[in-house]
Amino acid sequence: MPTRLGMIGGGVMGEALLSRLVAEQVFEPGAITVGEPQAERRTTLAHQYGVVATADNQQVLSQAEVVLLAVKPQNLAAVAADLEQAASHGSPLLLSILAGIPLSNLQAIVPNWPVIRAMPNTPATVGAGMTVLAPGQGVQPHHLAQARRIFQTVGQVLEVPESLMDAVTGLSGSGPGYVAIMIEALADGGVAAGLPRTVALQLALQTVRGTAELLLAKEWHPAMLKDRVTSPGGTTIAGIAQLEQAGIRSALIEAVRTAAQRSRDLGG
Repeated sequence: MPTRLGMIGGGVMGEALLSRLVAEQVFEPGAITVGEPQAERRTTLAHQYGVVATADNQQVLSQAEVVLLAVKPQNLAAVAADLEQAASHGSPLLLSILAGIPLSNLQAIVPNWPVIRAMPNTPATVGAGMTVLAPGQGVQPHHLAQARRIFQTVGQVLEVPESLMDAVTGLSGSGPGYVAIMIEALADGGVAAGLPRTVALQLALQTVRGTAELLLAKEWHPAMLKDRVTSPGGTTIAGIAQLEQAGIRSALIEAVRTAAQRSRDLGG
């Protein structure tokens, strides 16, 4: 692994990655420089993680061997000039977690840098994320290995062609929102059936968590688990029949498709 990391953007996802990279000693804290415009955030990041925090992106980029671009997509234009200036005197690996920004836009700014587009999701903030990587032109196997090592600190990592990244956004990027609604609805159902709110929410949370962990551990198709817990004339099949009547499958399918299309629209 390279030894020096430059991070532009110290928000929620940037901090999630930063905390895990430091905790797992992928980079030494003193070898990480974070560019963050808000003074309060700079103080917090420097104090909590022992990194260098600055408002000067040129300082971030001057010695970085890996650059993690973690600003909001709408703020790319504000940091493009800094990237362009840095591109004239080096070629670090650029990792972008900017949703909807295609590789072509990034490579136009830093044409000689290897660029990898990454889509982590919100559970990365607790080390349970799903990150998908799409490599650009000039990316070599060792670059992908470096990106995998970095993003494995916050969960699982997959690689896909960039043409699939909008679908990834619609599923794993937006998916935590869908699952949160499902958990809330399950808890509401428990309340409607007579459970106290706190009990219903705890049951819903652990049921969803346990089901996912079971499927991962057993490597079962979801239909296999569904069949195992569905007995003839029982409670589960009665509930499933109601879900099917309400169109839960088509609703989730269309949610992913619609979010994927929205990602395409945002990417231009």
